[in-house]
Amino acid sequence: MFEQTFRAIDDVLWKDAGCSSELDYTEQTSWMLFLKYLDDLEQERSLKAELLGQEYQYIIDPEHRWGTWAAPKDENGNYDHDNALTGSDLIDYVDGELAFIPRRS
Repeated sequence: MFEQTFRAIDDVLWKDAGCSSELDYTEQTSWMLFLKYLDDLEQERSLKAELLGQEYQYIIDPEHRWGTWAAPKDENGNYDHDNALTGSDLIDYVDGELAFIPRRS
């Protein structure tokens, strides 16, 4: 299942970004997978806290969570293609916003 997805991502990066090998974009792919993993982990912890009647404090602010910039949803809960960041907008956001999120004390 995941192998096909990674091959599709590899094909896009290979062709569109003009990469000469997989090593050229391994760091970016790893970073994106980490951000998605962190979002899923936080969602799981939030649901667990809700079931226990507790409050969960997210690590990442709402405007920087995966579902806000990478996979936003419309009012019907469907993927919102018009508001998802792609291309140069995505690069600018990740490099300019996500790279410099201040840590909470």
